[in-house]
Amino acid sequence: MNMKAKGRKGITIGIALILAFILWTVLIQTVDVQPAGVNGTKVGFAGVNTWFHQLTGVHMGIYTATDWLGLVPIVVCIGFGLLGLIQLIRRRSLLKVDPDIILLGIYYILVIICYLVFEMIPINYRPILIEGAMEASYPSSTTLLVLSVMPTLIFQINRRVGHAGVRTAVTVCAVLFSAFMVIGRLVAGVHWLTDIIGAVLLSAGLYMLYRSTVMAADQKNNGGKQ
Repeated sequence: MNMKAKGRKGITIGIALILAFILWTVLIQTVDVQPAGVNGTKVGFAGVNTWFHQLTGVHMGIYTATDWLGLVPIVVCIGFGLLGLIQLIRRRSLLKVDPDIILLGIYYILVIICYLVFEMIPINYRPILIEGAMEASYPSSTTLLVLSVMPTLIFQINRRVGHAGVRTAVTVCAVLFSAFMVIGRLVAGVHWLTDIIGAVLLSAGLYMLYRSTVMAADQKNNGGKQ
């Protein structure tokens, strides 16, 4: 499969995942909605969500650890931001900054917008109070951040680093870190199961659109050559 075909397939998959996220969000607000949350707040898929929450229990140590480790993807974002800034200073033109880095900045901004929207329009509240306060829980912001950013680290390292050992090491570390963070948020008991699933769908869709857009830009810059 050539680059152009891969790009189209990726865009199709990305759009499908975003649509799946939208459908999932609608279902959460309509299927088995019960006042099963903290202070009687309503929760969709209440039967499954309460069962899973009771199964895992609440583990604030894991919550705290994953909360602090949520700084790792932020550091990754800052690192790529500095890379773009260095290119801008050296090349003295935004148009001369690598297109995939510009697209990455736009992508990160889009992820932040998604986060802010769901903070302002809560779909679910957490199953427990955090420091005595109710907090929006859907989609899981930590899961969204990790699964949106860490794949871009793997993607960019594979594009920019020639040493196979370094590429492999970064990929393995990023995958293990992402798995730990998602599983950690699942078992910490600070989110409903459906919050995690929603974050996975949204982050996967956004990333596929970013990756496919970069591939399309590569295709254009190479004059259609494979």
